[in-house]
Amino acid sequence: MLSDPYPIYERLRAAHPVFYAEELRAWLVTSYDAVNTALRSPQFSSERYPRMKQVLAKRGFGELVDDRMRSMLHMDAPDHTRLRSLVNKAFTPRIVEAMEGRIQQLADQLLDAVGSRGEMDVIEQLAYPLPVMVIAEMLGVPVEDRARFRKWSDETAAVASGNLAALPEEELRRGFAARKELTDYFRGKVAEQRDKRNDNLLSALVQAEEEGGRLTENELYSTLVLLLVAGNETTTNLIGNGLHALLRHPDQLRRVADDRTLIPSAVEEMLRYDSPVQLTTRAANTDLDLSRTRIKQGDFVYLFIGAANRDPAQFDHPDRFDVSRPDNKHLAFGAGHHFCLGRSARAAGGSGCNTNAPAALPSVTALRRRSAIPQQFQLARTQGFAHKAVDPVQHPTPSLRVF
Repeated sequence: MLSDPYPIYERLRAAHPVFYAEELRAWLVTSYDAVNTALRSPQFSSERYPRMKQVLAKRGFGELVDDRMRSMLHMDAPDHTRLRSLVNKAFTPRIVEAMEGRIQQLADQLLDAVGSRGEMDVIEQLAYPLPVMVIAEMLGVPVEDRARFRKWSDETAAVASGNLAALPEEELRRGFAARKELTDYFRGKVAEQRDKRNDNLLSALVQAEEEGGRLTENELYSTLVLLLVAGNETTTNLIGNGLHALLRHPDQLRRVADDRTLIPSAVEEMLRYDSPVQLTTRAANTDLDLSRTRIKQGDFVYLFIGAANRDPAQFDHPDRFDVSRPDNKHLAFGAGHHFCLGRSARAAGGSGCNTNAPAALPSVTALRRRSAIPQQFQLARTQGFAHKAVDPVQHPTPSLRVF
């Protein structure tokens, strides 16, 4: 994974916003207008499951694919509409409101555990565990199971966000095995929910499945896996990338420290400036024109969200990190029917640790930066640091309540 892909995006966009890459046998789309159009257009399909099966079959791993893996992420209407509507109802205003307060409590717990040591591994001690803890609580997963929960999520995400044509065999098999173990785990939890109702997201989904005709058993399990994997990795990336941006722009860090009302817009700018998800994919349902380029039915397209969010045609001074950027219509959460289901939760995860110590922000410094995780082609992106230092005398609890 490149530490800075944005100069390459810029060159691609300047050459042509819709460019055919022979080695990938796909179109690379890098302008805001073209990416936004494709995300919203019913002429592009999200039905990627057949292609995934084909890629794995060519590599001799066809037995790894199970139809139970197909989630709403890989569906078009009407199946996607039905599932999306159902899960939307499970994310009730009461659940979301309670979640926001709980995110702050969990973030405080993680930071308090670091105590007065003066430094911490932000990715390992905050960005990784926080989203898993939040999602685990939403799904009623007990504390003692969280370690396994995180392991399954990490291994499943490696397959979900990697290039299936290039991932090593061991990583592929480990990822698919983790998904199966995770599904088996949820099967046991679903059985418990049938006997004893609880006020959590899992119980709401089980109830919907029992109503019949709306959510099949396979769809229930695939939705649960999707909620875990999608919500986990992307929130970790948001925290890592956002802190990285603040540390590289101390003037913006000071602005947030001095004015807490900037926190919501700062989180939106973090999402735009270094998007947690760099790209998504679609397939053309019919022959069509995109940015004055002819795309044929069946052609595969890579929609580079990270490139779109740095397009000067949409954003003034796009390479400038501005925590008060107005009218920030970024595409970090996608657009159209597949707009991110957990947008409110993800934004809360990014800002939930900001609340209690904005005055301590200037004391945060980077001691050592993590190396990027090497992958040939990766959908998600994390900028991580091994440690962040604070003054343990002035701030007994690390001032990393900045995220």
